[in-house]
Amino acid sequence: MTRNAPIETIDWHTGGEPFRIVPDSPAELTGDGLTVAERRILATRSDEAQWVRALLCGEPRGHADMYGGFLVPPDDAGAHLGVLFWHKDGFSTACGHGTIALGAWAVASGRVAAPADGSTDVLIDVPSGRVTASVRTRGGRIEDVTFTNVASHVHARGVQVGTSRGTVSVDIAFGGAMYAVLPAAAAGLRVGPEHLAGLIAVGREIRDALNAAGAAEHPGDVRLSGIYGTILTEEVRPPLPRPDGSRRLHQRNITVFADGQVDRSPCGSGTSARVALLADTGELRPGDELRHESVVGSVFRARITEPTTAHGRPAVVTAVTGTAHATGTCRFTVDPHDALLPGFVLR
Repeated sequence: MTRNAPIETIDWHTGGEPFRIVPDSPAELTGDGLTVAERRILATRSDEAQWVRALLCGEPRGHADMYGGFLVPPDDAGAHLGVLFWHKDGFSTACGHGTIALGAWAVASGRVAAPADGSTDVLIDVPSGRVTASVRTRGGRIEDVTFTNVASHVHARGVQVGTSRGTVSVDIAFGGAMYAVLPAAAAGLRVGPEHLAGLIAVGREIRDALNAAGAAEHPGDVRLSGIYGTILTEEVRPPLPRPDGSRRLHQRNITVFADGQVDRSPCGSGTSARVALLADTGELRPGDELRHESVVGSVFRARITEPTTAHGRPAVVTAVTGTAHATGTCRFTVDPHDALLPGFVLR
């Protein structure tokens, strides 16, 4: 890939959140002998990878909330593909909505063979580990995708953070990335588009304060440290008992990640972190379902698949189900005389 060469992408969305797939990734990211986690570190240091990321994320080809991924070789033959997730500020360690979109694309494109009726597991290596996108088909059509994540766990409880809206208490959990979680009401807000500016502002403040304090050091891999996003939540309705004795929780959230980006979906890895917190208090038990709604009204359904341990602490394996849809294919061109290359971000 040279800087003047056209770049082909396949664009999808999961619950309203974009995911721009780049099959022909920068060559230095696709060499032999590296894990996907190592490729992410390489990408953060690569002028070429950062330039292509900025080109595809920034205006006029993208926007401040664009998201996507470079396809790279998996860690070994046990997975179908690897991916490096990116956003306007860099490369993330995990992405549930992107995993759902990749699973749907892999089946829809024929990259992974699937029956007309049934479920097909697409195994994907991401920087935080190996995850599974189980693609359910009926009559040759993709019905939904279930993302089974790496083990998720609570990192810290009741961390006090000073904000422009007063001091708030947040919990920190890992769902492939580290998230700070708090009720939106604690900051005097509601999860809705009319409160968007305030939600973004307080989300950024919390993230920056916690990272400055070193409050989210991953216990097993320093590369997974640091608050990636702030999740502000609210309960839509009280838990609903079901005939089999399980319950359905219905909550709404907005995830403000990186430097003020807003997830239009309920956030896949953030939902896993939320499940870990709810499991820790017993509010969500095996067999229960969390109906997790986004700021635009799209829904993920999440559950605990099994309790486990991670780094000597209680953890859960989560499954998050959502839908993804293709939005188009793009062939982006580069004019070397364009003074605005690789692009810009303007809110």
